Amino acid sequence: MTSSVLDLAPVVPVVVLEDAADAVPLARALVAGGLPAIEVTLRTAAALDAIKAIAAEVPDAVVGAGTVISARNVTDTVAAGARFLVSPGWTDTLLDAMKASGVPFLPGVSTTSEVVALLERGVTEMKFFPAEAAGGTAYLKALSAPLPQARFCPTGGVSLTSAPSYLALPNVGCVGGSWMVPGDAVAAGDWARVERLAAEAAALRG
Repeated sequence: MTSSVLDLAPVVPVVVLEDAADAVPLARALVAGGLPAIEVTLRTAAALDAIKAIAAEVPDAVVGAGTVISARNVTDTVAAGARFLVSPGWTDTLLDAMKASGVPFLPGVSTTSEVVALLERGVTEMKFFPAEAAGGTAYLKALSAPLPQARFCPTGGVSLTSAPSYLALPNVGCVGGSWMVPGDAVAAGDWARVERLAAEAAALRG
């Protein structure tokens, strides 16, 4: 896999799974639609089992862990098979753990000072969260001139409609979103709908 999460696909699905049994068919549908990088968030008790299942049974998927907020999260998710890590924010302790993990990671930022602090630590790829609430495309565009070395995956409120304007920015490598994994489709096991929405998202290019 590429060493950069930002270059895997234009859109990284942000997945919340209540039932680990849904993980494999969901991942297969997303991969079939052209979205191989899948962020399974640690917001549910099923998350670690979901990551394990995808890692074991969907070889074409690049499964990652989202909502990583502690060193323990880093250890547990990498052991489960996570191939990248995403956090909503970062601390020195969390950053050290992610750096030591051996897998690519995207620490979350929402302010210029956080970006500068990460650059100081040698990190140039970040998650911009919560993207829409934190200033959206206008904010990221403003950062590109003074901090061109920073690249972002905006997540949080990004939709099929707004994604192209993010992807058109020079400092955005991909976006994260959940619109291609609607809760009702997952609950109904409507994997054909997920694949269709994933294909639509995969076709987005800046």
